[in-house]
Amino acid sequence: MTALGFLYPGHSAEDDYPRMEQMLESVRLQVVHTDIGEDAHRVDALLEMGSAERLAAGVEELRLAGAEAVVWACTSASFVFGWEGAHDQVRTLARTAGLPASSTSFAFAHAVREVGAGRVAVAATYPEDVAALFAAFLKASGAEVVSTRGSGIITAAEVGTWGWEEVSAMARAGDHPDAEALLLPDTALHTAAYVRDLEKELGKPVLTANQVTVWEGLRLASRRVNAPSLGALFTKEPVVQVRG
Repeated sequence: MTALGFLYPGHSAEDDYPRMEQMLESVRLQVVHTDIGEDAHRVDALLEMGSAERLAAGVEELRLAGAEAVVWACTSASFVFGWEGAHDQVRTLARTAGLPASSTSFAFAHAVREVGAGRVAVAATYPEDVAALFAAFLKASGAEVVSTRGSGIITAAEVGTWGWEEVSAMARAGDHPDAEALLLPDTALHTAAYVRDLEKELGKPVLTANQVTVWEGLRLASRRVNAPSLGALFTKEPVVQVRG
């Protein structure tokens, strides 16, 4: 049994984690909620939400639960620090936890490479200025961002109420014909049940915040899991043996 720990801000779409746990084999996803502070997709509020003190508060519970790795399950309150600042954030988290650590922003960067996408589109719940910061983070990681669309939603609480219709509409509106993958940031957005249908609808890999966060935890723990219900990112190609 692989045990993974996640620091999740507040309460919005945390039920994605037990849903994903059911889709995975011999993996336990332990979620600890951090103090969200002010619920606002605004730079000053996000910097406070992702502060070392707020993250450190939940670490001991994850350690006691036997977590092998810890991921800060928040996109906006990691990329808002910038490429270098986000590295500092996870380095501090790793030292505090005594465990391998990462964040959802780095999960996206690693997942983009995993699915072989050089060009990506971003369909975000955030206001445009915050969505632009995510695009800048992805560009710093080496990805080419061909389009970025924000939805102007300020609070995680509102995002957490969205269902299939809102998620699929945002995905369609934010996709771009030149993009080799579509990214849906925001761990407050329910997506675990929708990834495969979104990929069928758009005809390309779709990477969503909670999905890539769990994949990143597995990557840190050196675990590969085949779970096609979670989309291309979790689908391993079968080994083909050629006999001469």
